[in-house]
Amino acid sequence: MTATQEKKIFTYEEAAALLPEVRQITAGAVAAVDELSTDDEDEAVDVAAFNRIIGEWAEQILDLGIEIKGLWLIDFDSGSGYYCWQYPEPSLQHFHGYEEGFGARVKLQ
Repeated sequence: MTATQEKKIFTYEEAAALLPEVRQITAGAVAAVDELSTDDEDEAVDVAAFNRIIGEWAEQILDLGIEIKGLWLIDFDSGSGYYCWQYPEPSLQHFHGYEEGFGARVKLQ
């Protein structure tokens, strides 16, 4: 988060409404990274291109006020914890507190 970006608090409805855009951004980045992958162990992956794709993905996600917790893993701050989403989950289905991480997330009812 840059100094000019304010911390954003999301209701579940706001986070769920933003998820289709997040899924589209993430799916595009995943596809671009997949194109870099090779089955030939002798060929090196273009690390600069990989880093550029990940950097562009991260910038777009951060611009939406969403926190990045890992590769293709994001959290929407709810003010009392995080709505947690990881690609390719179909919808926003999990929550965890501020002190817990991905491993402690619980399914929303």
